Amino acid sequence: MRADLAAIYGEERLPRYTSYPTAPHFTAAIGPDTYARWLAELPVAASASLYLHVPFCREMCWYCGCHTQIVRRDDLVAGYQRTLRGEIALTAEAIGHRIKVEHIHFGGGTPTIMAPDAFAELMATMRQEFFVLPSAEIAVEIDPRTLTADMVEAMRLSGVNRASLGVQSFDPVVQRAINRLQSFAQTASVVELLRGAGIEGINFDLIYGLPHQTMASCLETVRRSLALAPSRFSVFGYAHVPDFKKHQRMINEGMLPDGLARHDQACAIANALKEAGYVQIGLDHFARPDDAMAVAFEQGTLRRNFQGYTTDRSEILLGFGASAIGHLPQGYVQNEVQIGAYAQSIAAGRFATVKGYGLTDDDRLRADIIERIMCEFGADLGDICARHGAEAGAMLKSASRLKPLISDGVVRLDGERLAVAGDSRFLVRSVAAAFDAHLDPARQLHSRAV
Repeated sequence: MRADLAAIYGEERLPRYTSYPTAPHFTAAIGPDTYARWLAELPVAASASLYLHVPFCREMCWYCGCHTQIVRRDDLVAGYQRTLRGEIALTAEAIGHRIKVEHIHFGGGTPTIMAPDAFAELMATMRQEFFVLPSAEIAVEIDPRTLTADMVEAMRLSGVNRASLGVQSFDPVVQRAINRLQSFAQTASVVELLRGAGIEGINFDLIYGLPHQTMASCLETVRRSLALAPSRFSVFGYAHVPDFKKHQRMINEGMLPDGLARHDQACAIANALKEAGYVQIGLDHFARPDDAMAVAFEQGTLRRNFQGYTTDRSEILLGFGASAIGHLPQGYVQNEVQIGAYAQSIAAGRFATVKGYGLTDDDRLRADIIERIMCEFGADLGDICARHGAEAGAMLKSASRLKPLISDGVVRLDGERLAVAGDSRFLVRSVAAAFDAHLDPARQLHSRAV
């Protein structure tokens, strides 16, 4: 990474481009009736992916940017599980046929907060309402501090084959500052449980830019993580947005590393993982060379959705749960964020869609360009524009933010082929933003670019 470029571009607030247009541009013009119509229009031959959001945790981690709440009563979680099952049935009825499913992802919050039998029941409902392919990837996000052996067994019996473990940092000073005490022994024990159940696809989530974090503590966390040999790493920069996430006010801003320190931490983690044999994938993922994600990156088939980088090639993502976002060929839909209002809608037999976005042809063109930049650090603008019936020259002319990036050596343009320079890949979001027709730099809605 070039420190001079980190200083120039690193403070920009930019989307992570898990969608285009991004969620702040969703409007109430898209509601339950629109979603029902879009579902009914899905072709019989289509395949879909499912995302289930479980917005509950036992305690709040102060760095968290997710839609979640603290819950002590298990009956509230059980009631929510029943609501999810109702939404699944409602969706299947609207589609009108048993759509094929290739990926299932449980996010949160803490999905494993559900009782083991409730989790198994939820999986059974999905298999009943949809045609879950035998080869489907079924992934669950896990808090290692609360996972039980009974839940691991329920996951095994339900066909779960990938687990994503929140690690963040093994530094106890950092852990205290973010209200997440999690020992290495706890994490190692969960990895052993998962592998004993045949769940070999294991991801670790790490974060840099946390309070009191240093380059040395980041490297120590990587060293200890490597001892457990996960198949993938996700490495995110902490997004401090206390105006949107009130609990982040518990973090002492004076203890947060500055932009240059964040840059150094990200660089150190990336170098350590690559030296250990992991392939760097896009902005923030690393995988073993034989992992499906590394293979997709090598073959140019890597995709990006609301869970980040993915091997999922489906154009349909059905979201379930409070705040869940779905993506259909026609556009995006998002559910009610408030759990009570979400549950009331589903109980009344109507979708909980409160906002969304209907895609235009220009949106689809720009989404393809942005996805290729985010996934491959480059794009063949001529080829992509031709497939959409557009002119690459006109697209380049509209991308005024691209000019300084070219002048600063971040981007190379060879005719209609765009490539991000090898030492500037940490600014891939800045390059993608050059093609974002909806971006408003004055609105500080996103995390820092570095």
